[in-house]
Amino acid sequence: MAKFKYALFYDFHTLTTIPDVGERFDVEKFTDNVKACGVDFLTWHARCNQGNAYYNTKLGSRHPSLKFDLFGEIAKSCRRKGIRLSAYMNGSLSDEEALHHRDWMMIFSDGRTLREPRLTPYVRTLCYNSPYREHLRDMALELIEKYPVDGLFFDCLQKFPCVCEHCAPEMKKMGFDPSKEEDALEFSHFSVNRLCRFLHDALKAVKPDVLLFFNGPSFEEMGDMHSHLECECLPTAGWGYEYLPVMAHYMRTVAGPDRSVLNMTGRFYDWGDFGGLRKEEGIEYDLFYGLANGMRPDVGGHFHPRGDMDQPVFDRIRSLYSNLHQYDSWCDDAVNRPEIAIVFPKSITAIRTDHALQAATRMLTELKLQFNIVTECSDWSSYRLLILPDNVRLSQETAARLKKHLAKGGAVIASAYSGLDPEDKQFVLKGWPVEYKGPTSHDPLYFQPEGPAAANLPDMPLSIYAGGTEVKAARGAKVEMYCVKPYVNWAWDGLRSNYYTPPQEKTTEPFLAVKGKIAYVSGEIFSSYYKLAPYQMRVLLGNLIGRFLPDPKFKSATLPSFARAFVQENKNRELVHVLAYAPERRGAAVALEDRATLVNTELSLRTDGRKVKKVYLAPAREKLPFAVKDGYCTVTVPLIQGYALAVFEY
Repeated sequence: MAKFKYALFYDFHTLTTIPDVGERFDVEKFTDNVKACGVDFLTWHARCNQGNAYYNTKLGSRHPSLKFDLFGEIAKSCRRKGIRLSAYMNGSLSDEEALHHRDWMMIFSDGRTLREPRLTPYVRTLCYNSPYREHLRDMALELIEKYPVDGLFFDCLQKFPCVCEHCAPEMKKMGFDPSKEEDALEFSHFSVNRLCRFLHDALKAVKPDVLLFFNGPSFEEMGDMHSHLECECLPTAGWGYEYLPVMAHYMRTVAGPDRSVLNMTGRFYDWGDFGGLRKEEGIEYDLFYGLANGMRPDVGGHFHPRGDMDQPVFDRIRSLYSNLHQYDSWCDDAVNRPEIAIVFPKSITAIRTDHALQAATRMLTELKLQFNIVTECSDWSSYRLLILPDNVRLSQETAARLKKHLAKGGAVIASAYSGLDPEDKQFVLKGWPVEYKGPTSHDPLYFQPEGPAAANLPDMPLSIYAGGTEVKAARGAKVEMYCVKPYVNWAWDGLRSNYYTPPQEKTTEPFLAVKGKIAYVSGEIFSSYYKLAPYQMRVLLGNLIGRFLPDPKFKSATLPSFARAFVQENKNRELVHVLAYAPERRGAAVALEDRATLVNTELSLRTDGRKVKKVYLAPAREKLPFAVKDGYCTVTVPLIQGYALAVFEY
């Protein structure tokens, strides 16, 4: 298990044809820059995805134009300066080696070994079950035996549908069909995990304290093979601005208190981008979001192969980290202890990509509520409210946990298909507010706001920009809102395009039903929010949460929806992080360049019976007048520009 404060991650993927690798590389100046940023953990390439090594290897091939042991010099310099070093090796890509070892390459079902389109680092992908597996292990062992390295980072350990002579026979023995891509991918899933265990056991046998991270597989399936966790997320590239929030609220539940979660963003706009330098405000947002949710800063870059220092990059990182360093005495070892959890016991692929989960995460952060995202790997006993967004079917384990949660007085909010058995036959739990009849027949689906959950909703039929279920009320349930059907469904009827489909009348089909401490919404309100972000879905969710959790840990009457607020504990202090930034779509890209300015912002923190001694803004310790009423301590922050940290001391 490992903990870090500040990290840097440097790519050094270098084409074999580059003629002057390392010619201008000043190792001492480089590590001095790293140290000046306050960094205590560096990841640097020992062998890149192009298949070139940057150390004196007897097993691989050092880059042909590199004239000295670059990695070895960096390793010695980092050791002298107290910087822990992790050696990067790619787990599935080694282009130059693949050119000379065609028998190591994966084979697609159509017989190809090259990926299309070919302009990609993945053009030659290596098979996890070929002799490459032993080669990768041996190079990793060579590194830790020869150099003062602390750990290794194995990258690109993804699932690939290989049906080569190493894979196909074993697939058949295990009951997989090599002609089916889904079977090949499932076997690859098995192969990846086996490779990670193979590497872990070999390296731990030689260096028991080696730091290891395998990038790609499920964090839960890797278990204690990971010394720490790393969240690779570059919002300006394919990840977007919905990914980090999901992973931040999820990964801390897997890591536990003894492992750091590194928040790996980038100084550039995409990986492989040598000429990109994002604005400080954009990177700052990524890092403050992570800091407020228990993650540690990690900025990625791509170093010039010649060794050009690109000093403006280091100046940017040093400025960012100097800003964050001001908050160390408050944020080091601070923890988030939310009372709400989004239940999502699915694969890591689903966690990373599910739209309903992304929307649920966004809605709760816009509501300024404190929450985790949990699977069956973590404990649920501390939560007062569990939320199941749109498509969470119940396994036996999940059902048992929900029963236990309800039995001790906890509450549940579920929508659409959540709560059903895996075959979509019926809702699993007795006491569920509704009985399942099938998918809704209405397209579009409307509902009529009414009753206590309709506060601040307009009195008119409202659209669900997604699907839902058709249900009937269970005995003892109270139906508070009903579905509204359209005149006709949105469809081509053979003669006319039924595009304009207004609501006709309220049906007897429940839209919102409540029984005990379970509230069920038949519409896919989270998928709806992902598609068009109708604020009414957030209002409805907030009303339901307020019923079961009328005293949230934090609330604010003045923070705008785009602002974020997170609460952490650290000894006798509670911290309220406020982030005021607004990513903006610009053409095909999403940009974040500015800190928003907020004036006279009200923050209210539930004190849980403790006496507040003082409230101030860190790091300047600027005192804030406060008032305590009805269990909440309320302050007004005169000015927030991008980020503020309010400290409540008891």
